[in-house]
Amino acid sequence: MFDALRNFLTEIGGAGPAPERTFDEADYRLAAAALLIHVANADGHVDDAERLRLQAIVEDRFALDPATARRLIAAAEESEREAVDLYHFTATLKRALDEAGRHQVIELMWDMAYADGQAHELEGNIVWRVAELLGVLARERMQLKHRAEETGGEVESVEPGQWSPAGSRA
Repeated sequence: MFDALRNFLTEIGGAGPAPERTFDEADYRLAAAALLIHVANADGHVDDAERLRLQAIVEDRFALDPATARRLIAAAEESEREAVDLYHFTATLKRALDEAGRHQVIELMWDMAYADGQAHELEGNIVWRVAELLGVLARERMQLKHRAEETGGEVESVEPGQWSPAGSRA
């Protein structure tokens, strides 16, 4: 915890080079990336289109440079391998994100599912389970699916930068 505070203060203070970013288990970016990896792995094969789309999502969505995005993806792959269920990730996201942010997670999961041109049945099942755990209604989940389907797995409506934190509900 103190290391995170020290790194934050160093980054905003501009004193010396910024430390290499690490991603801990409470970081919503790690949880979201792990869920995207889980979707990509669902059909038993991760192709180049899925790898490229994952890298692009992580870079664009979290405003990370390519090297930092690769570190986040590596940490998320490890976290996803060690996970026994989806609850750990969804609990982190529910604490960190508001309703709009949770919808964006589901939209990005559909984006990942369609990255190779079609959503496999297992990918759809994972998105359904995560949506239920995040409190995203079935109707909204299906609207997000259709949007991803129409755009061929490229989410156009998601702005770059951080998602809405849970505390900003006004």
